Amino acid sequence: MSSTSLSWKETIRSYLDRRLMWVFMLGCSSGFPWVLIGSNMSGWLTDAGLTRAAIGYFGSVFAVYAINFMWAPLVDRVKLPLLHGWLGQRRSWILLCQSLILICTLFIAGVDPATNLMFTSMLALGIAIASSTQDIAIDAFRIDTFPKSQANKLPQASAMAVIGWWTGYSLPGYLAFINADSIGWNGVYYGMALIVVVLMIFTLLVGEPETNREALQAEAEARHSKVVGSKLAAWFSVTVIEPFLDFFKRNGVQVAITLLLFVFLFKIGEAFLGRMSITFYKEVGFSNEQIGYYSKLIGWGATIVFTLVGSMFNVKFGIVRGLMIGGIAMAGSNLMFSWIAKVGPSETLFLATILVDNFTTAFSTVAFVSFLTVLTGQAFSATQYALLASLGNFGRTTLASFSGELVDYLNDWSLFFIITALMVIPSLIMLYSLRHYFTDLLDKAKKRDELESK
Repeated sequence: MSSTSLSWKETIRSYLDRRLMWVFMLGCSSGFPWVLIGSNMSGWLTDAGLTRAAIGYFGSVFAVYAINFMWAPLVDRVKLPLLHGWLGQRRSWILLCQSLILICTLFIAGVDPATNLMFTSMLALGIAIASSTQDIAIDAFRIDTFPKSQANKLPQASAMAVIGWWTGYSLPGYLAFINADSIGWNGVYYGMALIVVVLMIFTLLVGEPETNREALQAEAEARHSKVVGSKLAAWFSVTVIEPFLDFFKRNGVQVAITLLLFVFLFKIGEAFLGRMSITFYKEVGFSNEQIGYYSKLIGWGATIVFTLVGSMFNVKFGIVRGLMIGGIAMAGSNLMFSWIAKVGPSETLFLATILVDNFTTAFSTVAFVSFLTVLTGQAFSATQYALLASLGNFGRTTLASFSGELVDYLNDWSLFFIITALMVIPSLIMLYSLRHYFTDLLDKAKKRDELESK
């Protein structure tokens, strides 16, 4: 049954799938580390009196998310001792990464970043490395759980991943900001460590997906072995080279490069805005409690509702339309922040901005994640998705580190947000020019997955 033939009632009923709950639970684990080294740390460093430029540069630890595709083949191919036999390929890597995040969080809870900024940065880098590796395994878990032959499930799985991510990011962030003034940021981070333990329990509760990944990888090894003449060399070439070779072979070099460029450009404006949002809220005059309530708690609730709406739209009308509408709306929502910069700390305008921003972010992210999923093959889902997600994260993590410098240079918050709105235009032009190819790609991906599943 095609997605467009589903009635709205059938579309809603199709969300009652236990596998979607698994994706949600692991999505919480994916979003949570961004609280630890993102919004919480920005709030802590701002309260400690660090400059905007220093806060922006501290965020450069997120750069590892842009290069995690370099070690993604290990997540696809290496079986962890003891853990693999107990949990399987995907969950064993997730639990290992969560254990490392827990250790680093406990260390951060015992330091003062204002006087130990370098040590704090190293711990934040450790969390970023473990978190970005965890993301590789979680994304692969979702892709393995829902094959592309189940086309209507892709936006749903993407939606649950997004809802989980924002739940893991917003709820702990809300608890952190409303308690920061009373118990201090060190106490907040001890509380965050308890949340990591809860997320580890989630990992033990979900079920490992069943795929024919190992059979497909064995076929690739057999092909490579004939060329290199060694099993060890074949294992290495399949692990490191084959995932990237397969991606360019399936799409063609020119189209593959164009697709990668689109992925890189689509979220860059949102990235610049996101990096400076907490600092902006504080400088414009909002309190920690107001930031926690509006940005985290209400923002979380709005994201859940709007993500579900966005996923239903994508199920009914297609991912390409969702990308186009989401991108246009995303640019428009950035102008709301420019309005706040002119008006000042108006709670009513703050609420309206949070609602609009969360709607556009959720809508575009569901389509974006679904699109990235379609581009991956079954044999190397972790590596190929990590390559694409890394490009999508590059602007969000690396280039956005200069967001503080840009604000200082402009010395005008309103103009800064206008510029972030304009940043999405090149990707929208590219999306429109390739819209027919994207549609054909979805159909081909579904047929390819059906063949691989036989």
